[in-house]
Amino acid sequence: MVVCISPAQPSYGATHFDLQGQQGIVGDSFVLIKDGQQTSSIFRYWQKSQRTKLIEKDLLTKDYNYDHKLTLSVLSSTGMGLTATGLKKDEIFVGDINTLYKSSNTVVDVKVDTYSNVRREVLVSTKVTVNDILPSTKAAFSFKIPDHKSGKLDVQYLHHHAAIESSIGLNPNPLLELSAAIGSSNLSLGGEVGFDTASSSFIKYTAGIALNKPDFSAALLLTPQKQLIMLNRTDKGQILKASYVHSVDPFHSVAAEMTHRFSTLENSFTIGSSHAVNPFTVVKTRFSDNGKAAMLYQHEWRPKSLITFSAEYDSKATHAATPKYGIALALKP
Repeated sequence: MVVCISPAQPSYGATHFDLQGQQGIVGDSFVLIKDGQQTSSIFRYWQKSQRTKLIEKDLLTKDYNYDHKLTLSVLSSTGMGLTATGLKKDEIFVGDINTLYKSSNTVVDVKVDTYSNVRREVLVSTKVTVNDILPSTKAAFSFKIPDHKSGKLDVQYLHHHAAIESSIGLNPNPLLELSAAIGSSNLSLGGEVGFDTASSSFIKYTAGIALNKPDFSAALLLTPQKQLIMLNRTDKGQILKASYVHSVDPFHSVAAEMTHRFSTLENSFTIGSSHAVNPFTVVKTRFSDNGKAAMLYQHEWRPKSLITFSAEYDSKATHAATPKYGIALALKP
């Protein structure tokens, strides 16, 4: 898991992120990331209503892509939304169609993934969320087809200064998870535990603290379990991660992440920057201690439609290093 932190000071142009339409992006605190994806950690539900414009994960990893990607989103006034995504990676094509329907206090999200490989798998993911099932409480039920053991039930309770989330797998040997957070707009404390009933052992226990100011945020996260952290690094043993993001001005932001692995006494770091050239164009850079340098150029050529160019160079590659290039086109009529 990694900590993502965000400054309260807004940026503009292509660095502006509207949190009303994005799941899993918190306000001016931090969110836990697992396996490269944002989890249903309580942190995001607790502060999702607070409108922060830029978070560290956005600056260091968001929109970097070294393949060919096309996304088409269509929204209707009836509450129905449709998003189709196609990704070509080497000789493999991956596509998915996501439909979202909102009605009153209920949200139904159905996603169909197709994998153009030898097995030609099709995976259907469904999630039904009911808001205000009780005062300040929401519940979500999710499952995947054909995986009959993928059922999961999440319940979240939201308070102004605290929140609790519980999760249980709907199978004979479920995984139990509990997250909690307390704090204010300046200081946040939180933790998460996971218990595997099959092995009768705790497989996850994480604690974090975040400090937030108008122009910067800093956070510490201690996690002892095996994780797939930022930039696809797999870690075992205790890990201490420090993150920092700073808004230099409304147009420029910088972020840094340092990781210490207690088992090997190794340290690693990643730094990045974001620069708003104009209200429609943003340029980002990223450098890591593993010798990789990346750059991103993103332009909003029409409202909510983006074209993004990415490139990465690995200076420590054992073979003849060839830069990676990628292009992504997002259309929203």
